[in-house]
Amino acid sequence: MNKQILRLAIPNIISNLAVPLLGIVDTALVGRMEGLDHIGAVAIGGMIFNFVYWGFGFLRMGTTGLTAQSYGRTEKQEIIHTLIRSIAVALIAGLLIIFLQKLIAFVSFNLINASQSVEESAHVYFNIRIYAAPATLTLYAFHGWFLGMQNARYPLFLTILTNLANIGFNLFFIKVHGMKSDGIALGTVFAQYFGLIFAILLFLFSYRSYITVINKQALLHLERLKQFLNLNSDIFIRTLLLIFAFSFFTAQSAKLGDDILAANSILMQLWMVFSFGIDGFAFSAESIVGKYKGASDMQNLKKAIHYIFIWGVSLGAVFSIFFGFSDRWLLSLFTNKYFLINLSLVYMPWTIIAPLINSFCYLWDGIYIGATASKAMRNAMLFSTLIVFLPVFYIGMYFWQNHGIWLALLVFMLTRWFSLHFLAKKYIFT
Repeated sequence: MNKQILRLAIPNIISNLAVPLLGIVDTALVGRMEGLDHIGAVAIGGMIFNFVYWGFGFLRMGTTGLTAQSYGRTEKQEIIHTLIRSIAVALIAGLLIIFLQKLIAFVSFNLINASQSVEESAHVYFNIRIYAAPATLTLYAFHGWFLGMQNARYPLFLTILTNLANIGFNLFFIKVHGMKSDGIALGTVFAQYFGLIFAILLFLFSYRSYITVINKQALLHLERLKQFLNLNSDIFIRTLLLIFAFSFFTAQSAKLGDDILAANSILMQLWMVFSFGIDGFAFSAESIVGKYKGASDMQNLKKAIHYIFIWGVSLGAVFSIFFGFSDRWLLSLFTNKYFLINLSLVYMPWTIIAPLINSFCYLWDGIYIGATASKAMRNAMLFSTLIVFLPVFYIGMYFWQNHGIWLALLVFMLTRWFSLHFLAKKYIFT
């Protein structure tokens, strides 16, 4: 069992850590530019796209769960149909995002209270990066499908190649053409389409035979479509609430000034690093739990969950220890501004304790996705966000300002952990 978990988890951890690596490089590039407006622009622009794209995270998560369960039942036709449905939704959604870009920009920037210079740069960033939408969402579908097929190597290849291309394009546009945060946005657009082409080639290389079993009538089967849409709508709501919490955090940080926004943005990059690392085990949980759930193998399901928690929480503890002993050095990777490093150190304790606490809810997420228990995930997130996070946030900000909003984010993660653990007996182990 451990060998199976690690076979899936290690490639996932490496590929996941490549995602925040891109954010680190972007932040490091703009962190050395004159002024703070480009750091804020990338943070706010990234926040908007996180909200938009992560809202469509079901294209990866739902695809993984459904594909893994079909894989466990050896339903070859339904495996390829799940991919086609996911790609179709991704392309339609991507084109719709481009069509609605003015509305998205209007709503987003009216909810953000940043300085004029930051907002102007963020507008430019947004207007360029929006055109990556169809490629970005279709890549979600391919990532999820490969994971559902118990193949963690292809998402690893995809992520590393796409992010290396992104870093290369960013350096080219900034260092050669003298662009700023707009160069970061343009580099992302080029890299996403580059990655999509590579994903198609990987599919054709290993899974071309699945094309022969496509059945148009079965592809449009009402019950299968209903299951796909219901699962993804629940995950969509759950993900929107999650991104709302992080986006709300960033937007409220902007109200406390450009210096606090910059410090919180740097610390949030560290949150992304450990979350993507621990998600390596969460992604393996999606694949393995989905397979055993599809095969109705409850004994191996329980065994897999037990070992996944041992590995995932242990990795969270390693991150906490590393952050605690390397705080100043880590912050210096993002910026050479001493006042910003010292300001970030004031709030660093929240980031040091977060990996150990957050690992539990990240792992439960993977387990619930693999089991396609989407309604329980949705309900747990509704409770954690609306009943717990927002009241704690406003109380914390009123009494302790920036410390208070970091407290709210950590309490939010604790509530997610406890609520998913409480619901597991009914939705996972039956």
